[in-house]
Amino acid sequence: MSADGVSWRRLVVVFAVTQTVGYGALIQAFTVLLIPMAADLGASRPAVAGAATISTLVGAIAAVPVGHLLDRFGGRMLMSVGSAVAVVAVVVWAQATSIAHLYVAFGMVGLALAMSTYEAAFAVLVVATEADSRDRAILAVTSITGLATGLYYPLAGWLESTLGWRAAVLVMGGLIAAVALPAHLWAVPARAVHVRRVARRTGVPVGTALRDPRLYLIGVAFLAQAGAVAGFLLMLVTYLRDIGHSVAVATTMPAIVGVLMVVSRLALSPLARRYGMTRVTTVSFVVQGLGMLALPLVGASLGLAVACVATVGLGQGIGVIARPSIVADAFGAARFGSIIAVLTVPIALSRSGTPLLAAWLADWRFLVMTGVASLAAAAALAPLTRARARLVEAPHIPRQRGASMSDHTAEPPRTSGAIR
Repeated sequence: MSADGVSWRRLVVVFAVTQTVGYGALIQAFTVLLIPMAADLGASRPAVAGAATISTLVGAIAAVPVGHLLDRFGGRMLMSVGSAVAVVAVVVWAQATSIAHLYVAFGMVGLALAMSTYEAAFAVLVVATEADSRDRAILAVTSITGLATGLYYPLAGWLESTLGWRAAVLVMGGLIAAVALPAHLWAVPARAVHVRRVARRTGVPVGTALRDPRLYLIGVAFLAQAGAVAGFLLMLVTYLRDIGHSVAVATTMPAIVGVLMVVSRLALSPLARRYGMTRVTTVSFVVQGLGMLALPLVGASLGLAVACVATVGLGQGIGVIARPSIVADAFGAARFGSIIAVLTVPIALSRSGTPLLAAWLADWRFLVMTGVASLAAAAALAPLTRARARLVEAPHIPRQRGASMSDHTAEPPRTSGAIR
């Protein structure tokens, strides 16, 4: 328990639950329900899948204002309102009678995701935790969520087969209303606690970060990584079937990515403690890129194909945690929400646009594209592995009214993003 009465362990437990409920209902369920939705709406599957793109684009547009609000007011009301928006979005989704109607619902889904899922939770954790607990908190939330959201695939399938897709959506939306909304109101630190906490944090303004070359290196790295993984996962099953693997084998391969994501996160703590988060992330992106490039050469062999696919789980598992960790290490906690939101916009665009390019390339060429992008991500991070602890010195952050001078004690700089 911190001096402000904020327990980061309580936040971890709450966020692990709310992120599971949010992502499960709004993302995982969509992939399972796509076929029955298309049949019911009389629309093509690509048209229905376009709802996910709408969601991503709206989330990207909302990212910067959401980040600013998180920095200024904290996460309690914002994440609670985001959960409420998610509930309304689900109700609209369940009543959709046309593609336009569905797209309206998923515009609201994109806003809800920006306000109440990972980016918002990371911003709250970065401010609410001390530097030596920050990465452990993010690691715990993402690891638990990554495992638990997998349960939504069979849950959504069972609900759809039992109740129909509309009722299935409403049931999962009911979980958001019953779990996520009250949990965010109860556990996320209030504005007053957030303001006191920020007053004791060091960090650079967004304008200073925008003039720092490291922000652009980080942006290029995670933009390339996000696009590479999104394109790879979209085309993986189709490619494996095209080169002769059975449907059962091809459709099982994405699960390998999920398993390796969990395994890589479990191994991350000791590795980052010894070698540094940035260095470990760089190596994981190199391994991922080599695995993608090797798949066209060895993909006919089941064992070697599994090994290549596993490298993507390694890179993605580490990358999700590394981005907030590296940003917080480089630019501090005080304006974390706004700074990471600047990166979220191009990353979201890459995540939505690269799969279209991968689908256009279709054959082994999409693997070359994603592999080269992964290696480019590693190349962008490489200079940061040599700049250990060369953090930008934060300007003085004006003291909040009523705060004592001791409240302005800055966090000591951390070196290379090591998990403590």
